[in-house]
Amino acid sequence: MAASADSSAQLDLASRAAEGSRSARRLRRTGRVPGIIYGGGAEPELFAVDARILRNTLARSGAILEVSVDGAAAAPVLVKDLQRHPVRGEAVHVDLLRVDMKVAIHTTVTLELVGADHAPGVVEGGVLSQSAVELNIEALPGDIPDSIQFDVSGLEMNATATLAELTAPAGVTLLDDPDETVLATVTPPTQEPVEDEIETETELVGADGEAADAQAGGDTGEEAAQSASSG
Repeated sequence: MAASADSSAQLDLASRAAEGSRSARRLRRTGRVPGIIYGGGAEPELFAVDARILRNTLARSGAILEVSVDGAAAAPVLVKDLQRHPVRGEAVHVDLLRVDMKVAIHTTVTLELVGADHAPGVVEGGVLSQSAVELNIEALPGDIPDSIQFDVSGLEMNATATLAELTAPAGVTLLDDPDETVLATVTPPTQEPVEDEIETETELVGADGEAADAQAGGDTGEEAAQSASSG
């Protein structure tokens, strides 16, 4: 689904001074997330936003947000980067890029594989692996989709799907190499040791885990017998 200026969510931001990482940590302790807005030919602006409001807004918005800093007129932005805590997963910093809704931009979108349960290769026991997680695209801000889906329901065993097989959504240009960009593969499951290999290992080691041939331990048969009788 593509975002549009009409469906974008609005987010109210509060400007903040550039006071370093210590100030950012204080903001987080009070439940706010620091961030920056840049691009569009204007000076970068630092801001803080309520973490809960940011989370809820991002959950229901498209690719484009309408933001207002300190009550100023709202302007469209793209979420360029959202840094999360490595353990808790909560947002710790957000970068917003000012956009012109009439000018195409380069960005990335998430690739979503669908139909995996019906792929013949998977039904036969194969393993589906997603090779590309994000795709580079060019589009007007209003045409940027939340994600791009690729149907893998037709993949056979040992199949490899490339970007050349993906049809881009309307208004979107795919920028990655169509033949070199692998989207997904289906490979056979890991092989268990075959019976011949198991028998060979048993012959070498012995059923009780000891060397089957006394000479493997450096003793002749006579020395081994003497050792056994003396014990």
